[in-house]
Amino acid sequence: MNTPRKPIERFFTIIPAGGIGSRLWPLSRASAPKFLHDLTGSGQTLLQDTWDRLSPLSGADRILVVTGQAHQGAVVEQVEDLDLKNLVLELSPKDSTAAIVLAAAILAKREPDVIVGSFAADHVIPDTEAFLATVREAIEVAATGKIVTIGITPTEPSVAFGYIKLGDSLHLESAPNAVSVDKFIEKPKMVTARKYVESGKYLWNAGMFIAPAALLLEQLQKSEPELHAALNEIADAWDTMYRESVMHKVWPTLKKIAIDYSIAEPAAEAGLVAVVPGNFTWHDVGDFAAIAELQSAGRSGNLAILGNTKVLADSSSGILVSDTDRLIALIGVEDIIVVDTPDALLVTTKEHAQRVKSLVDALRATGHSDLL
Repeated sequence: MNTPRKPIERFFTIIPAGGIGSRLWPLSRASAPKFLHDLTGSGQTLLQDTWDRLSPLSGADRILVVTGQAHQGAVVEQVEDLDLKNLVLELSPKDSTAAIVLAAAILAKREPDVIVGSFAADHVIPDTEAFLATVREAIEVAATGKIVTIGITPTEPSVAFGYIKLGDSLHLESAPNAVSVDKFIEKPKMVTARKYVESGKYLWNAGMFIAPAALLLEQLQKSEPELHAALNEIADAWDTMYRESVMHKVWPTLKKIAIDYSIAEPAAEAGLVAVVPGNFTWHDVGDFAAIAELQSAGRSGNLAILGNTKVLADSSSGILVSDTDRLIALIGVEDIIVVDTPDALLVTTKEHAQRVKSLVDALRATGHSDLL
């Protein structure tokens, strides 16, 4: 009789490396999205930082990366320890449900009792030890038959994130900080966000999910049966000679839907979701203002510089990101954002950083997709 594996022995990391990062245009593009760039000045890309953060937990041989076909070369080059059997290439973007659940389904075919954890490739978490301790606790909760998310303690009212409303403690000895999730809440207005933070009963939703793969599949079958069947069809063929033919037949038909809507929210209503608060520093680096804040540690009067460009700055603050070698001179500008690439130059301010996405939408609508 086989002894059941410990929860940590069942654990497998999934890193979804997708998304264009449209608020970081023109640096982040479809051909080179933000996770392939060094946005922190660490000397490594966000993907490499994510890999190094998670490999001590699951081991390098138990990390699966999901990314687009166009990024295969860059991902393999940047992550030399990636086992190619653990690389899943999407034919086209289909949102987070398809990416995460296909990975979970493939792993479940290989290991029926596997517990998976999904962690985006483009987050910044400086305190690795605190992060790993939180994930270990989440793995213990997942082993009890829960979908677990890691909630971030808000540092301020923010309308950039969704929120998690906390329920009651689960009273688990192996996971003393775990509580049930009452519900997930979409990005609120500022007045509501302020009330959430003041109440102390809400956390930011960082989009991290840890769960038995079988439970994810079970919940998707209830909420999106057609999508579940299609992803299972691909997973059944994945480790066979029929992978390519089945992938090309089925993938284009998949419904685009975020995992928050397909699994997390319905499962929370059914009482199947728990959260472990993550009391560590976490950055989503969703726009250039966030990068500027990260680089300057919140101090005013600083000009953060990413890239090897030549800069002359006088009485200026904000962030300058350059992919060229030309001289850039700034005089008397505050909270400015300058992003210089060979074929596009962006100049805005930290206040308007979120509006870069609208500019990208306008470029797409006016037939300038070659710049995206």
